[in-house]
Amino acid sequence: MASNGSARDQQRLMEGFSSATSEEWRKLVEKDLKGAPFEKKLVTKTYEGIDIQPVYNQESIDGLPHLGSLPGFPPYVRGSAAAGFARSWELCQELPYSLPVDWNSAARHDLDHGQTALNLVFDQATLNGQDPDQADSTTVGRGGLSLATLSDLATTLDGIDLAATPLFIQAGTSALPITALLAALVQQQGQDPAQLSGCVAMDSLGVLARDGTLPLSLDCAYAEMAQLTGWALEHAPKLQTIAVSGHPYHDGGGSAVHELAFVIATAVAYLRAMQERGLDIQQIAPQLRASFSVSPNFFMELAKLRAARLLWAQVAAAFGGNEAAQKLTIHVQSSRWNTTALDPYVNMLRATVEAFAGIAGSANSMHMSSFDAAIQPPDEFARRIARNTQLVLDAEAHLGKVSDPAGGSWYVEYLTDAIARKAWELFQEVERQGGMAQALQASFPQQLIAQTAAQRTAALATRRDILVGVNRYANIQEKAAPDHRPDYVAIAKRRAEQVASHRAKGADGRAAAATTIEQLRSAATLDSAVAAALAGATLGEITAAFRSNDNARPTITPIPQMRGSEPFEQLRAAAAAYLSRTGARPQVFLANMGPVAQHKARADFATDFFQIGGFAVINNTGFTTVEEASLAAVNSGAPVVVICSTDATYPELAPPLTQQIKAARPETMVILAGYPTDQVESHKAAGVDEFIHIRADVYAILARAMEKIGVLA
Repeated sequence: MASNGSARDQQRLMEGFSSATSEEWRKLVEKDLKGAPFEKKLVTKTYEGIDIQPVYNQESIDGLPHLGSLPGFPPYVRGSAAAGFARSWELCQELPYSLPVDWNSAARHDLDHGQTALNLVFDQATLNGQDPDQADSTTVGRGGLSLATLSDLATTLDGIDLAATPLFIQAGTSALPITALLAALVQQQGQDPAQLSGCVAMDSLGVLARDGTLPLSLDCAYAEMAQLTGWALEHAPKLQTIAVSGHPYHDGGGSAVHELAFVIATAVAYLRAMQERGLDIQQIAPQLRASFSVSPNFFMELAKLRAARLLWAQVAAAFGGNEAAQKLTIHVQSSRWNTTALDPYVNMLRATVEAFAGIAGSANSMHMSSFDAAIQPPDEFARRIARNTQLVLDAEAHLGKVSDPAGGSWYVEYLTDAIARKAWELFQEVERQGGMAQALQASFPQQLIAQTAAQRTAALATRRDILVGVNRYANIQEKAAPDHRPDYVAIAKRRAEQVASHRAKGADGRAAAATTIEQLRSAATLDSAVAAALAGATLGEITAAFRSNDNARPTITPIPQMRGSEPFEQLRAAAAAYLSRTGARPQVFLANMGPVAQHKARADFATDFFQIGGFAVINNTGFTTVEEASLAAVNSGAPVVVICSTDATYPELAPPLTQQIKAARPETMVILAGYPTDQVESHKAAGVDEFIHIRADVYAILARAMEKIGVLA
């Protein structure tokens, strides 16, 4: 620690230097830019409509209203708990396995190796409230757990201490019947449901946005949500029941502002629907958990999470909520949009940044996808790496020791405020349209998401945005990951047989189940659903009884869920199929002209460019004459030739070289590396088909080349 004397000496030393103002700094920067526009060179435009400046200072955050807060105090920008991560966040990894026995085996293993909460995802049949012997077989087992009976759930959770293990049950619109099975299991085991903690996540508007339809009406969905919430408040007060998911908007290609605004709008819709059904804000708000995706855009994502708590506190306060009601529980999961099937091990690095952003944003629970999530369900190794990503950040990087580690950063505080303001503006527009359900019916969110998704796709195609291993730095020698995808046809058959066997059990047992189901039809309460489950009723039967008088099915235009890398993955898949069909990859010959210093930069650029599409690139040390290069290009047999040299030498080299290649092999596609604006027309006249350069649409050029040479149908 410095002495007072040395501190005074340091102060006197600093007094000898003048402080630079922002204006002085900008003048110096503009001098270095040598006339290039400051805004174009140094200001980054984001999909959120926020201009990111190269430097922030105290002036950037003067007057921001949230700056005086501390962790644990309204508006909770810095976290809902005063002690921050006193017990760390919940490691809440999804286990996307189809069969209860397989799910249980993975869960017990992972709980013994660092996981602290269980994250249940279900197949589409379960989410639709259908039993596997009555559902379309293509909806059974794919993407998650197939659940139909109390026995299934008992197998799923066998040996797991439910009193000590929080549950995050992503139930979609099936939350009420799934909770009936859960409550029946707890009763069967002689346990108290008050010991249950976590969330049975019901999110009808999120399902509607993603799928475009619901298996029940919104009015029925809200009635089930209200009943489930009321039951939990009385019997399982530590179990949340309302979820608001931003994943459909993020995974559709939307911005952080879109995701946050639509989450807030959905939460408000649920608040109003629950109030209309007799619950008050102090009861409703603590039952809600918001779930966000996080991408590797580190600062944007952590600021989004901080802004989410700020806006929720503002909303809850407007509804008359007390301080407890103004606290928002946040779950985060890694971005599906950024996950790649190509070079999948890079996903480990993406997930690390995403987890860091989630922790810095003070998430309460977190799921990081396995590196091969875009390909198949994870094996034990993939689960271990994903889980240990969080464990290292906690136990070795000690991120859990600091509350709001990004707080006070001029950039982060500015960005938090900017996202919050823009999201609030968009939320207000949704409110003017009548709320989130009406906005979805009018396709308002869909249109905004589609516009931004198109911008993202274009940015990837032109490589303004980079996905490493996909549209830059491709590895065409990459070997496919071991395929351990399950046989879903066999799984669907097995599950159908298991439930059919359950139905065929003793006539007395089925009679009792039938009686309770009839009672459930006349008195659709969760307690009667629990009785039906204990008597042997299936999830599908309980669901049908609850919805026996509900025939309305809302339908909207869904938000397409996609990954940004998919277009490029299709090109690489076509090249792989070509290799399998012909024994060789599609080839590109580099007609490198002149010494290495003359052609290397563009040869390297062209190599990376075409390897993105799975091409084999034939390189060389350069040719001294047009005739020599033409002969080598023709003899190579490559259907695509790229001329690589400099703009200064192209006028004398490119036209004759192109003409000689085309004369010998007219079908050859000749491409020039570079885009010398004043020469383009003359080169086209000589027969040049394409130009590749830093502003080129990589995807479009590769697709055209592959179509021309018969690689892409």
